[in-house]
Amino acid sequence: MAMGSLPAGHKKLRALTTNKRMLISWPVSANLDQVFKALADPTRRAIFERLSRGEVPVKELKSHFEISQPAVSQHLAALLDAGLVARRQEGRLTHYRLAKDGLAPLVNWLEHYQAFWSDHLPRLKALAESLSDD
Repeated sequence: MAMGSLPAGHKKLRALTTNKRMLISWPVSANLDQVFKALADPTRRAIFERLSRGEVPVKELKSHFEISQPAVSQHLAALLDAGLVARRQEGRLTHYRLAKDGLAPLVNWLEHYQAFWSDHLPRLKALAESLSDD
């Protein structure tokens, strides 16, 4: 093979590169980054899990964790900023619950990649087999 020339299956490789660009260029929202960042912390995941059982006032939520009230509030603020929880004020109490569509950015992102790989893995296998035949 001459220097600079492409292997026999170069058209197939170019198609694979095009598909890779489609995968990488899928838009990622800033909110998705916030969701990942919020759920990356184990304490926030535990708070999120606790809220999956229903709405809870902060004071009761704090009783389930061995951290200070300000720390619980900071974790709740991160979950709130990511759109994962909602709050409701009742007198002096603040109640938190899971946001209705809080995980939607994450679910959409996962569905995109599930569809991508479901569509492309059989083609990738066929490409690999055809390259090994050349």
